[in-house]
Amino acid sequence: MRYAEATVTVVDPRSYMTYQPFLPEAAAGSISPRHVVVPLRRVLPKAEVLTGRVTTIDHDRKVATVAPLVGEAYELPFDYLVIALGAVSRTFPIPGLAENGIGMKGIEEAIGLRNHVLEQLDKADSTTDEEIRRKALTFVFIGGGFAGAETIGEVEDMARDAAKYYPNVKREDMRFVLVDAADKILPEVGPKLGEYGKQHLASRGIEIHLSTSMDSCIDGHVVLKNGLEVDSNTIVWTAGVKPNPALARFGLPLGPRGHVDTTETLQVQGTDYIWAAGDNAQVPDMVGRNAGNPNAWCPPNAQHALRQAKVLGDNVISGMRGFPQKTYSHANKGAVAGLGLHKGVAMIVMGKMKIKLKGRLAWYMHRGYHGMAMPTFNRKIRVLADWTLGMFLKREVVSLGAMENPREEFYEAAKPAPQAQKADAEKAKAS
Repeated sequence: MRYAEATVTVVDPRSYMTYQPFLPEAAAGSISPRHVVVPLRRVLPKAEVLTGRVTTIDHDRKVATVAPLVGEAYELPFDYLVIALGAVSRTFPIPGLAENGIGMKGIEEAIGLRNHVLEQLDKADSTTDEEIRRKALTFVFIGGGFAGAETIGEVEDMARDAAKYYPNVKREDMRFVLVDAADKILPEVGPKLGEYGKQHLASRGIEIHLSTSMDSCIDGHVVLKNGLEVDSNTIVWTAGVKPNPALARFGLPLGPRGHVDTTETLQVQGTDYIWAAGDNAQVPDMVGRNAGNPNAWCPPNAQHALRQAKVLGDNVISGMRGFPQKTYSHANKGAVAGLGLHKGVAMIVMGKMKIKLKGRLAWYMHRGYHGMAMPTFNRKIRVLADWTLGMFLKREVVSLGAMENPREEFYEAAKPAPQAQKADAEKAKAS
């Protein structure tokens, strides 16, 4: 697109994009959290980046209302619109989940999970109360898809390494529990590799409870439908995603599960000025439909989102210039999953042939694929540097738990001493 032909404005509540497949490795300390995110203003130097949220869209006037981080909301006119809000964690009204659950959709949650797990080891190592120790060393993960299996694999790996530095904590003292409502884990890689992944995690001492779900987790007391009850300070929720609920306010045609309904060109149904892609879009899978499945839709994963973005960009320019739209079509290339250092499963699709890998070779494939898919050359090099250093240096096991309340120590130092507070109160009363 010729410079100054159009103004591109990006509105997002965060000033960076997160490469979510690397969140489990960030939670385990294999990759620096800063290297998992891409700063928008740096990679989009000719675009206008606004940190805020779009609250409403007036299609008749072609105006979006933007609520910035601070200040009053204002209207932003547009000629063409791209909807790419992504997805949020799919949750259910389970008692205690909102108060005790930890998600895995953002880098903040990955950092928080890492600090939290290491802080639990600190607690267990420094107490003689067995009940406190058991609760601190019990880790429950809900969801056995990519996010759940990869996260529990990486975190268990990290905790196993960290235990070497705690005289009163051993891996045998820890309890890792993986729960899923389905009858298998890692369905994306097929039944055989999914079963291998299950057996591998079980061989590492991870309890796996399938065909069940969590009824409640009030005060960390986890109750499963199969009757299991455990007390845990760590409840990680990775039981799927759903389209961003903000879509319901934009007056767009939505599918049965809340996705924006698009055509095969990524244009929103019934419009010629709106496009959508990624996890918030219901995009027809043309490969599946051409094979005879009229109800095939593209799954919400990075493989499709990255490729849809390129087609969407070309189609927006074509729409501006009056050229025909390009159809999005992509054949599944397989799936890769890392289950900790040197451990993984991978299914590679090459035409009609499926290559199934497991163990170290699959782990290399996992890192190779996502390393190449990571946006920007800058971030690819930084991630590669993290991996290279990890080959020679031991994993960091420092808990930065104070990050959750970084001003607490300063507040305690700066607030008036009790005697001074009492004197001030008496002075105020006398006056």
